[in-house]
Amino acid sequence: MPCYARILFIVVCLILLGECRKHRSRRKRWSAPAENHKPGTPLSKKVADGTKSRKLKTSHLLRIDEHDFTMRPAFAGPAVPVGVDVQVESLDSISEVDMDFTMTLYLRHYWKDERLAFPSTTNKSMTFDGRLVKKIWVPDVFFVHSKRSFIHDTTTDNIMLRVFPDGHVLYSLRVTVTAACNMDFSRFPLDSQTCTLELESYAYTDEDLMLYWKSGDESLSTDDRISLSQFLIQKFHTTSRLAFYSSTGWYNRLYINFTLRRHIFFFLLQTYFPATLMVMLSWVSFWIDRRAVPARVSLGITTVLTMSTIITGVNASMPRVSYIKAVDIYLWVSFVFVFLSVLEYAAVNYLTTVRDGKDRKLREKAREQSQNLPCTCGMSHGRTMMLDGTYSEADANSLAGYTRGSMAPDDASEKPERIVVHLSLDNEPTETKKKKGFRIIQNTHAIDTYSRMIFPGAYILFNLIYWCVYC
Repeated sequence: MPCYARILFIVVCLILLGECRKHRSRRKRWSAPAENHKPGTPLSKKVADGTKSRKLKTSHLLRIDEHDFTMRPAFAGPAVPVGVDVQVESLDSISEVDMDFTMTLYLRHYWKDERLAFPSTTNKSMTFDGRLVKKIWVPDVFFVHSKRSFIHDTTTDNIMLRVFPDGHVLYSLRVTVTAACNMDFSRFPLDSQTCTLELESYAYTDEDLMLYWKSGDESLSTDDRISLSQFLIQKFHTTSRLAFYSSTGWYNRLYINFTLRRHIFFFLLQTYFPATLMVMLSWVSFWIDRRAVPARVSLGITTVLTMSTIITGVNASMPRVSYIKAVDIYLWVSFVFVFLSVLEYAAVNYLTTVRDGKDRKLREKAREQSQNLPCTCGMSHGRTMMLDGTYSEADANSLAGYTRGSMAPDDASEKPERIVVHLSLDNEPTETKKKKGFRIIQNTHAIDTYSRMIFPGAYILFNLIYWCVYC
């Protein structure tokens, strides 16, 4: 038994010795050969391998754990100056119905926080992404009167933080904001609108944080390619002032002002030209016969309904304001002209009907008087014309004012048929002369003739006054 134990012990020792030799050979294979230094040659400095040097964490380099960044820099001291500059990337949309605008911009903040200073021999800054922003203090700037806003996050949060060795910080982010804009539509669509984007600190008053434009008017830069379909961007400029809240105090507020002038060509094609054509189309009825009732009535009703549709379409794309707009004046005056053309034909048709009734009564009265007259009468009041039987019916009917009568011949079988026509010589021409003062009212052709001149002249005068006032 002791013999087997010794043999086992020797085998284990041999195995361990073999493993030790393999490990030594592996170390020699991967270790670099030592350089032999010859006497008389200078010693060369060995370059340190940067990959094996120990890396410092950002929190250790900036000493984030050593400070409380929930407090502003220089807490309980003077106000922290925070410079701001803005680069407008795009002006996305302007909404008249919602009275707001949407803008995408780069918002940059500049301030100094000595707690973030770090040693550097090259004086180079360090750039970080949005993950470090949650660990340090940053200004709490927000957009006043904003409805919606968000920071772009494709493919990551569009936030950049750059820290300089002396503690200066640059904080930049890409934001899209939708803000309210108080618009005045009294001159729409010949108007200009001025909108404002306001920036302000939410928590810190002017005693704790001083917000200012970093480079004055040059703090605002825009892209020359910015354009809108309905507006011409005239100018951008910056201002600043103090804003007071009764419960919290005074705050620094920065303003980005921009002026927009509306393009009129779109509204000329879609609103003004159709309305003008409808008014001119309503004048066509003045040249149509007054007895063509279906033609003139259908034309008038069509133009009135078309004008109503144009007015409804314009108001559908506008906010419900309680004052009159410039486009409302033009459309409603055009609507009145179209409506008056319909009323003009109503007056013409009424007067025509009244006149026809009077003429019918006069003819019936004259017929009754002619039947009561004898066949022959004195020449002092009438004349009798004898016509033989060779007359034509057209000739007899053309004798207006004459009456027919039959004379009994002596011999009916031998003498041809004769007709006696009496010419009435009463006082009707004198009565007609007395009514010449009402000739315009009774003559419906005169009403249409005057309308052909009055309606176009009045509409042209209105257009001259309208475009001189609003342009």
